[in-house]
Amino acid sequence: MNSQQDQTAIIEDKSIDYVPEDERHGDARSLFTLWFCTNIAPLAVVTGAVATHTFHLDILSAISAIIAGHLFGGIFLALTSAQGPQVGIPQMVQSRAQFGRYGSLLVIFFATVIYLGFFISNISLSGRVINNVLPALNIPLATITGAIAATLIGVVGYNFIHKINKVGAWIMGGAMILGLGIMLSQPLPADFLQRGSFSLAGWFATFCIGAVWQLSFSPYTSDYSRYLSASEGIARPFLYTWLGACCGTILAFVFGMVAVNMVSGTNDAMVAVRQATGWLGPVLMVLFLINIICHNSMNLYGAVLALITSVQTFLPNWQPGSRVRVLFSLSVLTGSVAVALAASANFVEVFLNLIFALISVLVPWCMINLIDFYLINKQQYDTDAIFSADGGRYGLLNSRALLVYAGGIVVQIPFVENAFFSGPWSGLVPGANISWVISMVVTAIAYPLCCRRYPVWVASHS
Repeated sequence: MNSQQDQTAIIEDKSIDYVPEDERHGDARSLFTLWFCTNIAPLAVVTGAVATHTFHLDILSAISAIIAGHLFGGIFLALTSAQGPQVGIPQMVQSRAQFGRYGSLLVIFFATVIYLGFFISNISLSGRVINNVLPALNIPLATITGAIAATLIGVVGYNFIHKINKVGAWIMGGAMILGLGIMLSQPLPADFLQRGSFSLAGWFATFCIGAVWQLSFSPYTSDYSRYLSASEGIARPFLYTWLGACCGTILAFVFGMVAVNMVSGTNDAMVAVRQATGWLGPVLMVLFLINIICHNSMNLYGAVLALITSVQTFLPNWQPGSRVRVLFSLSVLTGSVAVALAASANFVEVFLNLIFALISVLVPWCMINLIDFYLINKQQYDTDAIFSADGGRYGLLNSRALLVYAGGIVVQIPFVENAFFSGPWSGLVPGANISWVISMVVTAIAYPLCCRRYPVWVASHS
């Protein structure tokens, strides 16, 4: 299929296969709108409020921590995104170059669970929001409606996801800036700027939340840049992804924080947003609903690509196309809706806690991925070897990489702080989960020392 046909096809014709250079299209600027719109989400608005209400920072300290955390974490997100045009394959397929054909299955499993967890949680959330906006639709029907809408977007695929976020970035960004203007144009509470105070622990805890937020997207970033031409280089995809992800999330975090500080008597950021933005409040709720559905389509798209990658690992001669992606999407839709409808009322909270706990396994993977691609393999991978039945130059199982990966998870345990477990040293920084920092440092030192080094390889794809 040539480039023009690829762009006009209704449903993306590829799944996990390599995108040849003559089928590449688009501009790196689309990565700004994609990651900007994706991050202006209700969960980001709610999370931003913890800076002042949970960690009791003053407004200016909270803003500085939010900005610093996202700018730092966004570096890793943007570095993974910039790999897409150079390798032309999804992020999880690329993991075979680091861990081997079979070794990559462990990382793919974790990523798939996280994708599915967020997809199920978000369809439950969208069901409740739809029911709130349209009471005539009961929650089960509303849940199914939200799930089908997200699945349809994911099924159409790459181009449609980019286009819908390009439009959404202007609408969501404009509405949120307008809402912020409405809030700040009102008489501010007398202690608005003086409420709370700076504390190193609170500042660092807020910083960590922002950094980990960005890191959590890294397993599927090249999924949305792999159709860009390799001539885009590294700098442009990096810069547009970094700016989009950081600007969108910082805006959403600050928006939620300002709202809860404007409205007294509530710690619920969404309730505060609706009250503080006046006539715009109901409109924002509808826009947030659309945003949940659009964002959830990316969870579905990533989960399906990861699932297909898992199966194709054992069937090296299998070349799954668009029909396979559609069938996998429908299977994920059916299973996820069944789980969401059967779940208890507190399922979303419990499940999100589990998913956030699992995010700790992404930090050592991210460091291994970046060091291997940028420093060891000099920004090039042998795509033929990645799809080879015997793993080619990367082998079936890279035991050294897996050992470093396991070590990067284990070293976090004493410092972990989550809903299920608190390590003996988890209180070193009160309220902050610093385990990811320990893992990042240990993995960054261990991997270059232990990794398998290959001769310099020159790309053969045109």
